Amino acid sequence: MRGKTRVRPARPGRQQQSTSRRLAILCLCRRDRDKSVVQVHIDRLIHGSSLAGPDRQLAVMLVLGVLRQQQFLDTVIARFSSVPPGRMKPLTLTALRVGVYQLFFLDRIPASAAVNETVKVLKAEKQPRWLINFVNGVLRTIARQRTSLPGPDAAGKDGAPVLNHPDWLLRRWRARYGPDRTEEICRLNNLEPLLSLRVNTRLISREALADRCRRAGHGVRNGRYAPDALVLESGAGAVANLPGFAEGLFQVQGEAAQLATLLLAPFAAGRRYLDACAGLGGKTGHLAQLLPAGAELTAVEPDRRRFALLGENLRRLGADGNITLFNGGLDEFAGSGQRRFDAILIDAPCSGTGVIRRHPDIRWNRQEDDLHSYQRQQGILLHTAASLLAPGGILVYATCSLEPEENQQVIDAFCETH
Repeated sequence: MRGKTRVRPARPGRQQQSTSRRLAILCLCRRDRDKSVVQVHIDRLIHGSSLAGPDRQLAVMLVLGVLRQQQFLDTVIARFSSVPPGRMKPLTLTALRVGVYQLFFLDRIPASAAVNETVKVLKAEKQPRWLINFVNGVLRTIARQRTSLPGPDAAGKDGAPVLNHPDWLLRRWRARYGPDRTEEICRLNNLEPLLSLRVNTRLISREALADRCRRAGHGVRNGRYAPDALVLESGAGAVANLPGFAEGLFQVQGEAAQLATLLLAPFAAGRRYLDACAGLGGKTGHLAQLLPAGAELTAVEPDRRRFALLGENLRRLGADGNITLFNGGLDEFAGSGQRRFDAILIDAPCSGTGVIRRHPDIRWNRQEDDLHSYQRQQGILLHTAASLLAPGGILVYATCSLEPEENQQVIDAFCETH
């Protein structure tokens, strides 16, 4: 059927595949229990495991794929299960989702392996025999009939598509964009994203890095919008294994994020620049790449874990020597007697509804009330940043949200008081 993902890694052994599935299921169960960021569990359970590269790739693919297709998977399960998905225990439902995802979307995995290896996880987790038999029976029935079943584009009521997004978000988008555009946004969000890189042009040209990627077997093209962007057109595998990663020749960064940094131009000696919400340092590293000698760059990040990773990323890029790093909140930084800045970037914490394709758990982790909480926080950040801006300076406010509460409304409120 359409929309299947081809799994290209070397075929792991049966026991290794079972381990991949077990870690994927446990990762999804923990995310569902905590309503937390799934990447934290991927890092701890999968990247921190002893799995070989291909098996690790399979585990991550299962986690992210299930999150992208969750409503569709539940629709299929409900059709063949005597117990509705909403009444199942988390481990049971997650195992079924992982099994059904393989049957519909990973066509290099035989149906028998998808069923058997998923069932083995329940055995390893000491589940009762009746439950193991129940999951085994549901998966085998679906495996036999899957070729006659509609895919996500027609599995909903009266043949409508299953959009795999929560109702509150669909309602908002339909009111704002209309049904057709909303469906297109959801369809794109449910696809595996391409990998965008920002070339570290202080160390290598875009053309030279593209050539290295091609010689390593990766399809690659220039970005459409950002001048230093490369886009890998096929499955890239682990980022750390791409040519030039250890040498600091690139940073994983979407083109929209790269464009936000360019808005701080002009980049000139003697000017002072502030990344007020540095995070892991994507935009900080880009600024360091763009600034000439004699310009000053400061990055602020309150979270200790992200601050440590910020330093690691900048060191890998060779950009840590000329940047002042501050581990604390922007209000604390502003109260420490700082000189004013000529250009300030606020990459504000937000709901992330514009990056659901890359972070599929966002759709299930957010509630509509969260938008107002983010809005309050964003307004405070913007007000604090303005107090640090030199007369005639540039203040760039950016989010990765589609919601007006976090964009136009924040700016309108700011302009009323400044």
